[in-house]
Amino acid sequence: MLLTRIEATRSWPAPKVPPRVLLAGDPALPRAMAALPHPPIHLFWAGRGSLWPRLGQRRAIAVVGSRGASPQGRGFARRLGAALGAAGWPVVSGLAEGIDAAVHRGCLASGGTPIGVLGTPLERVYPLHHRELQEQVQRQGLLLSEQSPGATGRASAFAARNRLIVALVAGVVLVECPAVSGALAAATQAWADGLPLWVVPADVDREGAAGSNRWLTLGASPLCSPDALVALLGPGPCPPARGASCHGQAAQAASPLQHDLLRACGQPCTLQALATITRQPLAGLLEQLLGLEKDSQLLRLPGPRWVRCA
Repeated sequence: MLLTRIEATRSWPAPKVPPRVLLAGDPALPRAMAALPHPPIHLFWAGRGSLWPRLGQRRAIAVVGSRGASPQGRGFARRLGAALGAAGWPVVSGLAEGIDAAVHRGCLASGGTPIGVLGTPLERVYPLHHRELQEQVQRQGLLLSEQSPGATGRASAFAARNRLIVALVAGVVLVECPAVSGALAAATQAWADGLPLWVVPADVDREGAAGSNRWLTLGASPLCSPDALVALLGPGPCPPARGASCHGQAAQAASPLQHDLLRACGQPCTLQALATITRQPLAGLLEQLLGLEKDSQLLRLPGPRWVRCA
């Protein structure tokens, strides 16, 4: 099923990506990556090449978690990405659905430096609705993949990229994931490498957080607020772009209608109920809801219903 959805992206026009590549033995390739048991033979990249020295020094933080994360998990990831970006720390993740997308959107909104490690070739976008997000990450930060241009989708590539994520960073934050999750591979490698591993505690009865909660019993450090991590890390190597919102939330929800929608969606709410509350026509209201959903501020539930992520 996963491979079918990946292959569906072939029918979409490819984004314009410069053909840049680091080969094994290239001095610009991060040493920790070259020292992996299975180092990349080649690493294709697009974006700000000036970031490679920082990544070679592992001056970045990885944030990983579940594709099917809860609204609370996505909201925390977004705030964490914004806080790290505003503090100057490059944020490394996999550009997948859920936690990855939320943390990258938060980093982008604060003018930070996002680093996307893909499980597909650079010219492919997965999932499809991340096309704009992937292009924004490329413009503001860096995209990289060990998958050759034109390569077919392989599920194993998504698992293999975890080792690349960990080899670029000074520490890993595990926000939320179930007992079986690719994000756990990144946590396991970080722990084996002696890197700091922070875990965001979640409800013990939530199956979607069973994997991340278990790491707290194994000795990982709990992380209860983005500001706590920023205070521990201090200033990062990449100051944010001027004029960016510190946490991005206000910039993404600037209109009165958006504020009203976010306020109304403290509990799951249907489109008809929101139309009654806001006294807005359904068509315009749906457009606003989809925009907030795209920004990871609202999560769409079956029904459909919408609920606030933070």
